[in-house]
Amino acid sequence: MVAFEEILRTIGEFGLFQKLLTFGLTFQYFLIPIFFCSFLFIESDPERHCSTDWILKADPNLTTDEQLNLTLPREEDGTFSRCQMFVPVDWDIGAIREYGLNETTGCNNGWVYSKTLYDATIVTDFDLVCDKSTMVEVVQTVFLFGALVGSFIFGPIAESYGRRRTVQLPVVLSLIFAIVAGVAPNFYIYIVSQFIAAIGLSGYRINSVVLATEWIGVTQRSFAPCLAQLSGALGKCAMAGLVYAIRDWRIAQYVLAGGQAIVLLYIWWIPESARWLLGQGRTEEAHKFIHRVATFNKKKIPENLLEDVTGEQQVHRGGIKSIFTSKVLVKYLFIVSFAWFSVNLGGFCLSLNVGKFGLSIFLVQLLFGVSEIPAHLLCIWVLELIGRKKPLISILLTGGFVCLLTVAFPQDSTVAITVLVTIGRFFFNWAGSVCVLYIQELFPTSVRQTAVGLGSIAFRVAGLLSPSLNMLATYYWFLPNMVFSSLVVVSGALVFLLPETCNKVLPDSTAESEGNRNLTTRKAGSDFNVDEHNSSKSTKL
Repeated sequence: MVAFEEILRTIGEFGLFQKLLTFGLTFQYFLIPIFFCSFLFIESDPERHCSTDWILKADPNLTTDEQLNLTLPREEDGTFSRCQMFVPVDWDIGAIREYGLNETTGCNNGWVYSKTLYDATIVTDFDLVCDKSTMVEVVQTVFLFGALVGSFIFGPIAESYGRRRTVQLPVVLSLIFAIVAGVAPNFYIYIVSQFIAAIGLSGYRINSVVLATEWIGVTQRSFAPCLAQLSGALGKCAMAGLVYAIRDWRIAQYVLAGGQAIVLLYIWWIPESARWLLGQGRTEEAHKFIHRVATFNKKKIPENLLEDVTGEQQVHRGGIKSIFTSKVLVKYLFIVSFAWFSVNLGGFCLSLNVGKFGLSIFLVQLLFGVSEIPAHLLCIWVLELIGRKKPLISILLTGGFVCLLTVAFPQDSTVAITVLVTIGRFFFNWAGSVCVLYIQELFPTSVRQTAVGLGSIAFRVAGLLSPSLNMLATYYWFLPNMVFSSLVVVSGALVFLLPETCNKVLPDSTAESEGNRNLTTRKAGSDFNVDEHNSSKSTKL
């Protein structure tokens, strides 16, 4: 039977079609970080006081200082209370001045904000202060939980309905609910819209890279996941610049929706994975896409090549059961998922603390994004030159130990700690790119998307746990760093148990995955002998 890699070598392993496909699918990754801006750039404890305009009915000519002196209690340090006000009374201004007010209550009529870093945030628009100050963490948790739900939904169904549909639908969801979040009149609509948008983003992430990878040949297979991560890093830099220039979170949401609309325009032209179609026995559809790609790449297909596929293609069915009935696949899944979990736990813990390192939040966010760019560029070169296993081990161990070094510095060493965590995120993101590629190469086509979905669940659980882990900092500031850094180091040691997959064909069956170490290596530039596939019967496609 003709392996799909032989077809790719004939129609082009990384021709113009694959380059455009990869760019189109990875552009969305540039937009994904911007979904975080509404609950990262918030100024959680802005300058404020209760709105007390009720007293202006008694005397509309009061100055601001007089109004505050008459209506707000003072704290022990002499400043006006930020969360309390005197209970409104139906007295004239003379009685209020003579007797004063003593009974206090919460801010029943909202707050007046001043000296804020931003023009508008979800904190100031929805009054997420005082007894609602924890709602920002709730938003983060709900968003990350939505991403987890997206992994549950869009991972397994891609095996049944294909990669293409499970890439298109998430784009639609993300666009609609990016707009809904921007126009949300209250906190509840905002948080529901963020939850559904996160489902779409997660579904896109776990399916788009697999779709791109399955169209790329052996020697350039690292391009799709690494360029996707690179696009995300550029998006983080853009997010810092966007919020710095536009200090209103709703306007930022509309800019994000505009980018999503661009993706929606071309996503319908993305083709289905021919590898998946062949695995489902849908050879005619696969041949149609293969011919289109060959035409796009200006390649000619020998008729007997696709004839062999028509006559001998074996249908492989898979699912979660196929993974958990194989000890080898379970081992692969656990190790890669644990590594993915560890680096994402560290990455999210650091990202959600972006405003707590003592430096400008815009600068730290920009540094986080810039530091990732060389990581993903290096990733492409290193993965093809050295492989997957040794680099992943080195990256995990180095990143874990670098973040552990933060414990050696006092908490007020803002520059040193920022430098160390930025270096740590450099390695964490590098490791994330390798994990995305590694898990695809370890599992067969019949369960590849299911495996990526399960790995993504571990990835998302880590994100969901990161706000809770950060809460340990209230006891000792370095505890979160110690926890996730230790897990990263342990995951690096476990990678020793994985096989190398560099320059090996993607397996199509569980048997091939279990014998991954023995798969035939396809050297770049080797010639395909068409005579080996001559057939006495010609099939017109």
